[in-house]
Amino acid sequence: MKQLTKAEEEIMQVLWQLERANVKAIIDELPEPKPAYNTVSTIVRILESKGFVNYEKEGKGHLYFPVLQKHEYSNQSINSLVDNYFQGSFKSMVSFFVKKNDINLQELESVLKEVNKKQE
Repeated sequence: MKQLTKAEEEIMQVLWQLERANVKAIIDELPEPKPAYNTVSTIVRILESKGFVNYEKEGKGHLYFPVLQKHEYSNQSINSLVDNYFQGSFKSMVSFFVKKNDINLQELESVLKEVNKKQE
């Protein structure tokens, strides 16, 4: 799966939220300063060529929708992060974040309880 640029990911976040949208609706959801219509339209077409987005005709325009679900992309991105920066070790990644974010033992136990609950 291809990685998204920051701009592409910003557009995908909007599409995942809205589920279906034309370019104007996407722009309406983006923070100020709003990008130009042509810029967003170009990014959406790039996302389509990468296989992240598809469309259906709506009048004279297009209604875009994500082909890839957010959780699928998130999972792939996390795996790529672990592989590229932590030699494939989730343990190393968790250890890094615990140290860098000064997580205390109670917070770590809370995370472990949440993980265990989801595995049941």
